[in-house]
Amino acid sequence: MRENKETAIILILLFVSNIFAWLAVYDLSQSQLLEVTFFNVGQGDAIFIETPKRHQILIDGGPDSTILEKLNEEMPFYDRTIDLIILTHPEKDHLAGLLDVLKGYKVENILWTGVKREKTEFEEWQKLIKKEKANIFIAKIGQKVEFEKSYIYILFPFENLEGKEFKGTNNTSIVSKLVFDGNSFLFTSDIYKSIEGELIKRRLDIDSDILKVAHHGSKTSSSPEFIEKVSPEIAVIQVGKGNSYGHPHPKTLETLKKYGIKIFRTDLDSDIKIISNGKNYAVSSF
Repeated sequence: MRENKETAIILILLFVSNIFAWLAVYDLSQSQLLEVTFFNVGQGDAIFIETPKRHQILIDGGPDSTILEKLNEEMPFYDRTIDLIILTHPEKDHLAGLLDVLKGYKVENILWTGVKREKTEFEEWQKLIKKEKANIFIAKIGQKVEFEKSYIYILFPFENLEGKEFKGTNNTSIVSKLVFDGNSFLFTSDIYKSIEGELIKRRLDIDSDILKVAHHGSKTSSSPEFIEKVSPEIAVIQVGKGNSYGHPHPKTLETLKKYGIKIFRTDLDSDIKIISNGKNYAVSSF
């Protein structure tokens, strides 16, 4: 009986060791990949980035608490920390979900424009980030956030906007470019054609493999000149199903198709995940 117990214990230990060995191999294989997920949060933006070393970045949070469900699907239940939150601009369809994230997760760093907004959500945002005691950074062109072989480069705003007030904040949106070795993503938030034109005029490096289409595919954005300069292979439109704004606009879709760009939409394709090894990438929707 004693020999049988010892044998059983040894077999269990070997089994457990084997599991850990496979988990280590799996983790090692995964550690070479960058994952960018465009969440389907309705009429709003929320983009989740996980680097090869499992640093986590969230760009915007959508219009409501849906973001919490999405994060639960992407992050282990025991992981309640997010390395960086980027609020592109303080409009409800980008900001509201971040309020729930700040209440449920420990956030290490926050990057935003600092512009003022007379809205209830904005007042709560200010209270929560003060309580969070995260490192706060005000976005401006030239800033670079580095993670392993990847980095996020800020292309807009062109100046420090902290404390300034605007009637609407779409054209104050942070524009950033994520580069992972040979693959690149351009995140345009809600900028209009006027800012697209300024990015071109300044001859900034906006050429990218994947474009997050500005302002949910509205006709206010995505000028032919801008799309041509970005020259993406993939365009992702974050938009709510049956929204009252008519997004995405037929003209925007026509422009994207004119340049032979593959279009993905959260209203039709739900969550859109792009996995890159730095040389090639794969797109899936679910």
